Amino acid sequence: MSSQTVRRRHVFYIPGYDPIHPRRYRELYRKESAVQAAVSGYEIMLSPGQSAGRYGWHVEATIDGIDTISDFETLIWSDIVRDSMDRGIFATYLQLVRTAWTYIRTGALRRLMRLRKGPVIAALYPVAFLLVQLLLALFLAWGVGSILALLHPSMIYGGVVVIPFVLEWFRKKDNKFFAYYLMHDYAYSAQAGGANPPALEARMAEFTSAIAEVLGGDADEVLVIGHSSGAHLAVSILADVIRQGRGPDNGPALAFLSLGQVVPMVSFLPEAHRLRADLQYLSTSDALTWVDVTAPGDGCAFALCDPVNVSGVATEGKRWPLVLSAAFTQTLSPARWRELRWRFFRLHFQYLCAFDQPGDYDYFQITAGPQTLRDRFKGRTPSKSRIETPTSPYTSITP
Repeated sequence: MSSQTVRRRHVFYIPGYDPIHPRRYRELYRKESAVQAAVSGYEIMLSPGQSAGRYGWHVEATIDGIDTISDFETLIWSDIVRDSMDRGIFATYLQLVRTAWTYIRTGALRRLMRLRKGPVIAALYPVAFLLVQLLLALFLAWGVGSILALLHPSMIYGGVVVIPFVLEWFRKKDNKFFAYYLMHDYAYSAQAGGANPPALEARMAEFTSAIAEVLGGDADEVLVIGHSSGAHLAVSILADVIRQGRGPDNGPALAFLSLGQVVPMVSFLPEAHRLRADLQYLSTSDALTWVDVTAPGDGCAFALCDPVNVSGVATEGKRWPLVLSAAFTQTLSPARWRELRWRFFRLHFQYLCAFDQPGDYDYFQITAGPQTLRDRFKGRTPSKSRIETPTSPYTSITP
């Protein structure tokens, strides 16, 4: 495909498992694009979105002396996330048991540990912390019961009344601990053994139609971005778009940027036939460009793990993704890296933020600049430290 200058781009952003309204992503883009523009010496300006009925924003930028317009849409599934998180304390502990058993029984946990320990530790964290909360509640109940027993022996079991209050206190403070949030996240992926729940499949079909509609328009590039668990949704959505022939042959350049992906958390489960088939299909397609960006400094992502290869579905015709590192230790200044190094959740969103020592990965030039994703990374070699060894315990692409 020959090089082309992008004058108009349409960006679809698919967030991960996030219950919060997508305006947070608009505000993040507004704030961080201004920082990056000041560092890198270009102009970028946001205004309200121009797509009727769908949430987004409008960007006008001048980069390398070229004016570019980009319209953003966030493909929303936060309502589905909120519904899945609407569980009581007892139901969450039941989820804990079921989810842990799913990953242990299927052998997925053991295989995931071979790839990257960071995201597996992140997956085990809510299990451990929820158990710590329960043990602390039981300990306090024992202490209160012991004190009450001094008043009357029959009151020794009176301490059990403190258990729900302690657990509820922790649940209300989860915006600091993230234990319930992460537990719901992993439970949602594991509840059907890696298959998408019907409500999510229906929403993905709507996303597929939205992308297909824009592919029939006048944009020079249609860029789909999947972050975190949004990456594996984007894989299936784009596979459907291409498989169904819903983009015209002479339409815009189609590009896919997966960021901080956690694909193996789903593709390694026994019923993830749909995802594995879509990974295989998309990896051989010449209808798009697929660049996968992660960073070893992101402990919540399967950094530099080729999602197609490690899932065991790569074929001889595989051409995507191009696996690249955002190299946080190099693209962030030493002072900035020291500030963020132990802020794991913040680092998981660094791909959407400004870098004070940017390399060729610049989120704002990719989403608002004059180059297509294909042209920007044309001739770029993949990261030498990428992991390609097939590791999944399940590789079937049909039920």
